[in-house]
Amino acid sequence: MAEQNYTPDYIFETSWEVCNKVGGIYTVLSTRAKTMQEMDKTKVVFIGPDVWKETESPWFSENKRLLAGWKKEASEKDGLKIRVGNWKVPGKPLVILVDFDQFYNQKNAIYGRMWDKFGVDSLHAYGDYDESCMFAYATGVIIESFYKYHKLEDKKVVAHFNEWMLGMGALYIKDRLPRIGTLFTTHATSIGRSIAGNNKPLYNYLDAYDSDQMARELNMVAKHSVEKAAAKHVDCFTTVSDITARECRNLLHRDPLVTPNGFEKDFIPVGEEHEKKRLKARKALLNVAEKLLGYDIQTDALLVATSGRYEYRNKGLDVFVDALHRLNNIKQLQKDVVAFIMVPAWTDTYRKDLKDRLKLKKTPKEALSHPYVTHWLRNMNHDSILNQLQYLNMHNRKEDRVKIIFVPSYLNGNDGIFDMPYYDLLIGMDVTVFASYYEPWGYTPHESIAFSVPTITTSLAGFGLWMRKMGDERGMDDGAEVLTRDDYNFIEVSEDICNRVFEMTTKSDEQERILRQAALDRANLADWAHFFKYYQEAYKIALQKASTRI
Repeated sequence: MAEQNYTPDYIFETSWEVCNKVGGIYTVLSTRAKTMQEMDKTKVVFIGPDVWKETESPWFSENKRLLAGWKKEASEKDGLKIRVGNWKVPGKPLVILVDFDQFYNQKNAIYGRMWDKFGVDSLHAYGDYDESCMFAYATGVIIESFYKYHKLEDKKVVAHFNEWMLGMGALYIKDRLPRIGTLFTTHATSIGRSIAGNNKPLYNYLDAYDSDQMARELNMVAKHSVEKAAAKHVDCFTTVSDITARECRNLLHRDPLVTPNGFEKDFIPVGEEHEKKRLKARKALLNVAEKLLGYDIQTDALLVATSGRYEYRNKGLDVFVDALHRLNNIKQLQKDVVAFIMVPAWTDTYRKDLKDRLKLKKTPKEALSHPYVTHWLRNMNHDSILNQLQYLNMHNRKEDRVKIIFVPSYLNGNDGIFDMPYYDLLIGMDVTVFASYYEPWGYTPHESIAFSVPTITTSLAGFGLWMRKMGDERGMDDGAEVLTRDDYNFIEVSEDICNRVFEMTTKSDEQERILRQAALDRANLADWAHFFKYYQEAYKIALQKASTRI
């Protein structure tokens, strides 16, 4: 008997970050899209939120001819407010954006049905819960409308929902279209992130936590409830790393399939173009530093960076600054170290005084006020990073070997100071540090080595654990270092980062070149060509279970 083919004919994938760059899930989906579409005859449809009222999404290109017949019926029959086009990423996948505001007036009825059918407790919802769930519900309605209009009953169809925000979409499809194989991916459990973010020890006590009780304590009942229900009821539940799988097992009470995050590297410059962009980035970074600080910096200064979401403890920003303070006190340090904290914060505007200085050819002889921040913040006196710099007396004096510059703006190419996208600055770094305490995967170190920049991360990052599985040598010689981190070893991690960055200042040009190649070689083992097979397994599991309901 021939083995059943479980390659999907249609894949619907939904996320709050489709054509909406907020965090790491955008990178997961946008870099995977090209590989997905290369599957034999599989049609891929992404669904995202149409939150673009006054401006257009820079990542979306509308095409009114696409799916015109269905779109007309969906508008007239179902009252859906949708736009269809392409995502401006490799592969240019088909995208449906939905304006979900129309569902707010049905909110109580929707929540009531979700309680009756799946036990989802939305009673104490607040913040972004309503917005997320109305969008999630809208994605379910869209998939149902598309499915029925195109008569897909005899096709192999999977619907994939990302993060708690899309939980109600998964439950809607599970209830209304049992022929569809459903998948739900937790990139980070809502309750795990909350435990960590509230400075509670997550890992040492993970086996002992009662997630429902913690949800009540941390006012997370609604988000935890919808996430737990989606994880329980879908055909295939997945997560991104072994460390988050343990979290899911203990907090959501279901073992997930691990589908590691890959990377699409086609857009990364190579050869002469790479070196050209690297030199351009270094020039821009040093220029901003010199004009801000009011003195020249060594041309061969070691450029260090950290980046990501502004989660001061979870992302290890506190230990990063502490490590640089230690480094500044090492008398043997012979080279300037300029560290950039590229983390979006509550910005007011770019610094006009710095902008004006960037036009000058010569470096002024005095520093600007607040010579450690490139954009004005609305909460200068209450910002965690600025307060730590003050506490540690890090003032970027000329005699200090280590200078720390906080870049609190989104680096989208239009920030007013660099006016270069993040990747175009990342390529100029000599080393990056991502000292995460809570990091389900860790695209920032992944991206770093893909751009040939050696990186330092921790054993509490999913990507760090993956690198350890592949074999991680002590020190930076293999292009990356994975430091052991737990609930209580802040000082040891800080000292290790200090030592590794100091080690990088001692490398010759040839040693640096070898390190950059080693980083790239490691990144090549973690692209989608190697990791997409895990998604194919997830689709197969979902379709197998759906087939039992037909």
